[in-house]
Amino acid sequence: MAGQIPQRFIDDLLDRVDVVEVVGERVQLKKAGRNYSGLCPFHQEKTPSFTVSADKQFYHCFGCGAHGNALRFLMEYDKLPFPDAVEQLASRLALDVPREGADDPRAQQREKKRKEGVNLLELAASFYRERLKMQEGQDAQRYLQERGLSQEVVSTYGIGYAPGGWEALKQHLSARGIGEPVQVEYGLLIHREDTGRTYDRFRDRVMFPIRDIRGRTIAFGGRVMGDEQPKYLNSPETPVFHKGRELYGLYEARQASSKLEQLVIVEGYMDVVALAQYGINDAVATLGTATTEDHLSRLFRLVSRVVFCFDGDRAGRQAASRALETALPQMIDGREARFLFLPEGDDPDTLVRREGSDAFKDRATCAMPLSEFLFEQAAKGRDLNTVEGRERFASQVLEALNKVPEGMLKSLLLEALAKRSGLAQAQLKALLDKRAAASAQKEAQRASSQEVVHWEQVESPDMMSFEHHEARPVSAKASSKTPRQGRSQPRRLQVLSTVGRIVQLLLHEPRLVTSLPDALDWLPESEETPLCRDLIKLLRAGRYRSPQVVLAHFQGSHEGQVLTELAARELLIPKSTREAELTGLVEHLVEVQRKRSPQEEYQALLDLERSGKKLDKAQQQRLASLVMELVQRR
Repeated sequence: MAGQIPQRFIDDLLDRVDVVEVVGERVQLKKAGRNYSGLCPFHQEKTPSFTVSADKQFYHCFGCGAHGNALRFLMEYDKLPFPDAVEQLASRLALDVPREGADDPRAQQREKKRKEGVNLLELAASFYRERLKMQEGQDAQRYLQERGLSQEVVSTYGIGYAPGGWEALKQHLSARGIGEPVQVEYGLLIHREDTGRTYDRFRDRVMFPIRDIRGRTIAFGGRVMGDEQPKYLNSPETPVFHKGRELYGLYEARQASSKLEQLVIVEGYMDVVALAQYGINDAVATLGTATTEDHLSRLFRLVSRVVFCFDGDRAGRQAASRALETALPQMIDGREARFLFLPEGDDPDTLVRREGSDAFKDRATCAMPLSEFLFEQAAKGRDLNTVEGRERFASQVLEALNKVPEGMLKSLLLEALAKRSGLAQAQLKALLDKRAAASAQKEAQRASSQEVVHWEQVESPDMMSFEHHEARPVSAKASSKTPRQGRSQPRRLQVLSTVGRIVQLLLHEPRLVTSLPDALDWLPESEETPLCRDLIKLLRAGRYRSPQVVLAHFQGSHEGQVLTELAARELLIPKSTREAELTGLVEHLVEVQRKRSPQEEYQALLDLERSGKKLDKAQQQRLASLVMELVQRR
């Protein structure tokens, strides 16, 4: 659900949960006086330096410095986004997580619709599981037995059976008062435009529920038991399911191990459950798509090592090449990607049956590192004994390195390229920098071809005494140049207002909130003020000290989008001067507020409201008080 989680709810939640219980479920703790101690889960150690205080509801490691409350622990240990961590803590107390704006009828309607959709899909999953146990599900039971799946695995993954009739699920759900339009919207029914008829999407298939990170059914995958096509059929995109972000088996993998070391990406549902049958519980599958950046971002939040598993044939190698392209921009230091190619004619299911789980685990451990696969791909079909061959080899690797984030891995890959190509590392570095500059210039030209604007470099009036300049557009009257006829207008770079700049500074440097005045009456009435006020209140709660955690708090809301854009903009000033700039900006606003009359303040609020922007409670109260003040003056 969109909207910010109220700080009062978070505070109340942390007051009601016990950090010792939360940590103790994941770390073996021993009583040590008034506190508890154990081995730190965030770094390797032999002597306990990790302490949990029941009195202070706080954990701290004297070895690596990790510290925080129960919410922070869930985020760091379980690699959960902020909203999911709050949801997990709330579920311990059987509480629903509120969101600000919940009194908005449209927000209420969206949330009601989302819950109805999830409940509908859970009903469908239960229906499929029950049908598997019935007489009509005997063929599916036999199929699963022939594939070597135990009842335990079938139960763990919630596998079911969709009957062969055209309307079995439709009638089951309709009898419970669920309308056909909702069933169509969530991918359970297909609607024929030409006849107006609706019928079950999944028929005579083994059904695999696709679950989100909290274990809720959000979609289905169905597999035929014979040679019919398509072999796999997935739910379409729905309000709760986006196949480019979800992974089959991820929920079950996290349930099987609270501390995953790696995740193996395989092709299909049967590969995941077949590996689980042999005790390999770290496999996940994409849902009819190639691996996306969203997939990898999610996986790398949970583990530092991802293994791509492909068939050893030509199609498998092509898929691996696409995966390599997707992985390169994700390879920040500390992450590892490997490529496991199976013998031709094998898939994970057949291979683990023939060789056993230990052999498959060994294959995954010894899978080809990303660096080796990168060099192998670049060298393919080229004679590295010739100058031309080495030139093309080096060019392809440099093109790939241009996508890798700056860091140790990129430097080591450059060093390895120097050894393999015979070129000096400094020379390769210069060529790489030249490519990066060319890419940046190309992107800039692409952007400017969409819009053209004339800019002059001026000192921003809001910056006052700071040596900070920003570009602003020249008005049509002020500019002596006019765009050519037929030419599109250039892209306009938005200049931040004073309040916007304060928000940006606080987002990049949350610690700076301590330098702000206690009262917030210096904030003007502007579009950015509610967000600035909320951000300051959040940071003053004392639990948010990194931009990532702040962004997670606002995830899924309009404010979150605004903050994400601000986080992507560089501050362009050294850290040593940021506090001075923030103080100066606030002093400037205080002076502006001091000079502004009540009439001007009233007009500013009125203009803001008339523009369609909803005033927050503080602004509404201020507007009411100004009305009274102005009436009394008259």
